[in-house]
Amino acid sequence: MDKLKILVVDDESRMRKLVKDFLIRKKYEVLEAGDGVEAVDIFLENKDISLIILDVMMPRMDGWEVCEEIRSYSQVPIIMLTAKSDERDELQGFELGVDEYISKPFSPKILVARVEAILRRSGSLMDSESINIGGIEIDKVAHIVKVDGKTIDLSFKEFELLTYFMENRGIALSREKILNNVWNYDYFGDARTIDTHVKKLRSKMGEKGEYIKTIWGMGYKFEAE
Repeated sequence: MDKLKILVVDDESRMRKLVKDFLIRKKYEVLEAGDGVEAVDIFLENKDISLIILDVMMPRMDGWEVCEEIRSYSQVPIIMLTAKSDERDELQGFELGVDEYISKPFSPKILVARVEAILRRSGSLMDSESINIGGIEIDKVAHIVKVDGKTIDLSFKEFELLTYFMENRGIALSREKILNNVWNYDYFGDARTIDTHVKKLRSKMGEKGEYIKTIWGMGYKFEAE
């Protein structure tokens, strides 16, 4: 299978190298651009780019202009990087069709996790039939979960919930996002449904239940050793 191609756009060469090194470790092919004009040129020359990591503040053409230009040609997934944490910037990004929005400084590992989650959603990165993280193994075909080699009995929703957590490891997930992806509907009621399932799931996982971290006032995050 050919490597998926990712375009990293940032006027700071050190930042590009940092992101590139982490992506290469995950077997992605990485293209680089140092400004917005170069980014658009590279994108138009390479029709097989699977995702763009795009900085906002750049010379010649900023990230918003690049995003707007690319959206006139393509719906390729875009992750926007910015040194600002202004809600107005974030809203502007989503209005332009940005898929994720990450403020600097950020963890490269978290960035890679978000890249993989977006590529799975877009269908570019095929889900593996099994996941093995921190002593927890999921066989998605057989619907079997093992913790330290021992099979545990999960309900269908508990299985789907754990799978979703592990596929999005390291990413903070709101209750709404979890419900929309695991229950497949927009949920406007209270959060007891998700909290009840997480409580049962943690109990069945034993000590490994600690991998599911609570983010107070928001939701949950899966972090394994």
